[in-house]
Amino acid sequence: MRLDRLLLVWIGGLVLAGASGRPQTPPPVPPKTFSSTPLVLAGGTVVDVTNWGRSAKDLPDSVVIIRDGRISDVGSRATVPIPKGARVIDCTGKFLAPGLVDGFAGMSTQGQADANLYMGVTTVVARSDVRRGRIDFAASPSPHLYLVDSVGSTDDWSLLIGHPGWTDKLRVGIHPSELSPEETARQINETARMGTRVLWLGHNLTAANTQWIIARAHQMGLVTYGEFVSTPYKVGVDAGVDVLLHMGRYELGVIPDELQLPLVEDSAGTAAATAYDYSERLPATDLHLRNYARFLATHHAVLMPTFSIYYLRLPGHRNLWKEPAASLLDPAHMFQPADRATGELVYPLSSWVRHLPPMSQHWMEENLRKKADQSAWRLWRIDQTIFAAYPHYLAASGAPVMGSMPGISMHTELEMLVRLGLSPREALAAATNNYALQFGWNELGQIAPGRRADILVLDGDPTVNTWNVRRISTLIVDGNTLDREGLLTQRH
Repeated sequence: MRLDRLLLVWIGGLVLAGASGRPQTPPPVPPKTFSSTPLVLAGGTVVDVTNWGRSAKDLPDSVVIIRDGRISDVGSRATVPIPKGARVIDCTGKFLAPGLVDGFAGMSTQGQADANLYMGVTTVVARSDVRRGRIDFAASPSPHLYLVDSVGSTDDWSLLIGHPGWTDKLRVGIHPSELSPEETARQINETARMGTRVLWLGHNLTAANTQWIIARAHQMGLVTYGEFVSTPYKVGVDAGVDVLLHMGRYELGVIPDELQLPLVEDSAGTAAATAYDYSERLPATDLHLRNYARFLATHHAVLMPTFSIYYLRLPGHRNLWKEPAASLLDPAHMFQPADRATGELVYPLSSWVRHLPPMSQHWMEENLRKKADQSAWRLWRIDQTIFAAYPHYLAASGAPVMGSMPGISMHTELEMLVRLGLSPREALAAATNNYALQFGWNELGQIAPGRRADILVLDGDPTVNTWNVRRISTLIVDGNTLDREGLLTQRH
């Protein structure tokens, strides 16, 4: 049985703030102030992350000029003169990479904001939900926040909760229910006016609504993330969904029709459990899986696996609490955090188990751990088969869920993508310029004229070893250098 289904009861107990009905409106963005003095990065190698990471036209001995928070000029030292009076950072022997984009995560505290920045995550595509809490819009300093909101269904964590006319309409009863097409159209318009960039299409949306929402979203320039259960994955992909979210979810695309049909009425019960078990236990060599992989690779949708949610259940993991940035994080604001001492997940047992002898409790917990690890390994093998067809990928951590950590888990995500088979350059592109290619977010993702000046100055070549993405000597956000080590000493 999948671990997330084992935890449904616990999740239900965490709703708390989700039903508070408080509006979560992003505050007005204050005008940014920039130094009138240009900032110049001189002598470093600009890393090429274009063409999904398949190009390798790095620019050595470069000059990068930053004005008003944007990159104005990029070229070789021989062709780009350094402006008089500019502030110059000598980057000789170093490598310049774009700031990382976490494509799906929570960010509910200042500590999580600081941890992201410390690890080079300069943009978070942020989601409020029962596991990740509510977005902290007041955090400062903070990565750029691009908002995700659910659409087409009741949701206690929608960004529209607390806004006039929406709280009662969106409040979940016994189960989430679909909104009418008229309500959905109004919901899309209103959440877009709040600044939402991404629409999350959830488990109970049926095929007709999914198709309509994707078409409407694209007319409005909004991005769509599909986490389908009731809607067949083939339908969502054919309709043009931009992202398929989560390993452990998009594998449902291989289930036969006789397992898919009951999901329309039962997206979270017995029928769903049967469908998940089927998709998870399908042999990695199965022809249906290979055909599904080829189907994904030849269509618009990209995969956002959030492997980091499974990182602690797969071989070769380490204790993430030992990372310097982990000192910024409070386990109380994380869903099922790992044990601080061991770095391993803790598997909650039912209350009645407390009456058993300690040895029995230990045996039951280890049995849960073994089943969860086996489940993760089966999914990983399936994803290796999917990768063999070479679809496109976007990097996202899913943090702070199941032991994943803000900022830190973006680097485990890069590691896992490389372990899957991407090159270090392709993995870096999945966390940077692939977002511009897939979504048209051309303000980020590259060190190029006109792009936002979110830049990591690295002490090692990230195209040789993805571990070098962690070796940040200078952190630049909006053209401003941040005191990276000072983030570790801030009081929260």
